[in-house]
Amino acid sequence: MTMIFGVPLVALASQLVIGLFNGAFYALLSLGLGVIFGLLRVVNFTHGAFYTVGAFAAFLLTTRAGFSFWACLLMAPAIVALLAAVLERALLRKLYGLDALYGLLLTFGIALLIEGTLQLFFGVAGQPYQVPAILSGTSNLGFMFLPHYRAFAIGISLLICLLTWLVIEYTSLGAKLRAATENSRLLEVFGVNVPLLLTCTYAFGGALAGFAGVVAAPVFQVSPLMGANLIIVVFAVVIIGGLGSITGAIVSGLMLGTLEALAKVYWPPSANLVPFAIMAVVLFLRPRGLFGKGE
Repeated sequence: MTMIFGVPLVALASQLVIGLFNGAFYALLSLGLGVIFGLLRVVNFTHGAFYTVGAFAAFLLTTRAGFSFWACLLMAPAIVALLAAVLERALLRKLYGLDALYGLLLTFGIALLIEGTLQLFFGVAGQPYQVPAILSGTSNLGFMFLPHYRAFAIGISLLICLLTWLVIEYTSLGAKLRAATENSRLLEVFGVNVPLLLTCTYAFGGALAGFAGVVAAPVFQVSPLMGANLIIVVFAVVIIGGLGSITGAIVSGLMLGTLEALAKVYWPPSANLVPFAIMAVVLFLRPRGLFGKGE
């Protein structure tokens, strides 16, 4: 049996696949947080609740309305985006320009309200969600068995991250979004509807979280607390990558997922501490994060 630093190759490869799977979720969720903070300057604690709503939307659309998983990949993020747009227009917009603490407290309160409402109707127990039949099963790679759904989840998450990065960095829409954070009044002079642009930005960040919730639903049980259990780690990912950095969110998410997996193989008790230990080191050496820029 092939061993790598005292660990069987099969066990190491399996953990690395799990690490890439978790890292893809971290990247997708932290990407939404990065977009919202980078363009709106809002520390959005509602993001974990949006992730949960996406998973529950997929669960209800499938079990109650009979929609397929593939339809839910489009419909559930759209539902979350609509919810995010309503919250931004009704509540969050009033706090732009104020201290970031107000936005943090508001979004934290909204997250608790959403989680409490879901617990009221569905309880605290998790709900199972079936893997699509076409993605069930595994493939034998010779040194490990690769679950088809995990491979799909990694691929689709990375694809969404790449497309988002390309749009923000290399399109006119992305240029307008970045300009809106620098000088919104000047952008309005050129005829751009800045309030609508900001609403769409917040809605898009929510849609990314909702999409992650749909992809996560077949792997993790759908429960009201699934977002709360994940959001703290995702914030650590965003801080490590650099607040507002799209590239940093993607790279640090994948990096942390992989390092967590390696920690579970070589030193299991440290696995849950890895994100926060790395965050502490990064903040000490580079307070702006790995890819963050100065004001």
